[in-house]
Amino acid sequence: IGDNLPEGIEGLHFHNLCESSSYDLEKVLEAVENKFGKYLKQVKWLNMGGGHLMTREGYDTDHLIRLLKNFKDRYPNLEIILEPGSAFAWETGVLVSTVVDIVENHHVKTAILDVSFACHMPDCLEMPYKPRIRGAYHEPVFEKPTYRMGGNSCLSGDFIGEWSFDEPLAIGDKIIFEDMIHYTIVKTTMFNGIPHPSIALWTKDDKLEIYREFGYEDYKNRMS
Repeated sequence: IGDNLPEGIEGLHFHNLCESSSYDLEKVLEAVENKFGKYLKQVKWLNMGGGHLMTREGYDTDHLIRLLKNFKDRYPNLEIILEPGSAFAWETGVLVSTVVDIVENHHVKTAILDVSFACHMPDCLEMPYKPRIRGAYHEPVFEKPTYRMGGNSCLSGDFIGEWSFDEPLAIGDKIIFEDMIHYTIVKTTMFNGIPHPSIALWTKDDKLEIYREFGYEDYKNRMS
């Protein structure tokens, strides 16, 4: 595009981080300056995208602050924008499900849950991403009870697994998926008319407050 940006372009945007550190951002900024530095003085803003996991334990926020201040000093014309979406909800919410059945086919045991990977945790199928389950071993352990987790939609691929447990699972057991709030809420669907899980908060007084429940009207409104 030459030495000058086309008329009308007021900002630049990159998004190539995921659950990353400030040191990862530092490397990206070095590349941006090397490749696009001549354009940075021609625009009003630079959006550094998401993936800045600044609330994770061990994240060097002091380094991030220094990095951004130094960058701003070099380009005082720029408004700097970050989109740390996951960081706002990192490790703040779980998805609680219940085992409604246990089936076995070809020596594979599947715990059928009252939630759906397709509807409530689609990133687990799309990325794919295997969530942590409270009290479970993340990978199968020899001679320990091991299960695949099955969702409650009709989709044949609505399952993830396997996980191992110290004791066999039983119908009625709770399966708690850790750290699911940041993608669970924004990517849910109502495929098959399956309702969303209720949204609740544990208070400082150790009480459960239900903030939102979902029913048929929610499904109907999304379809029409």
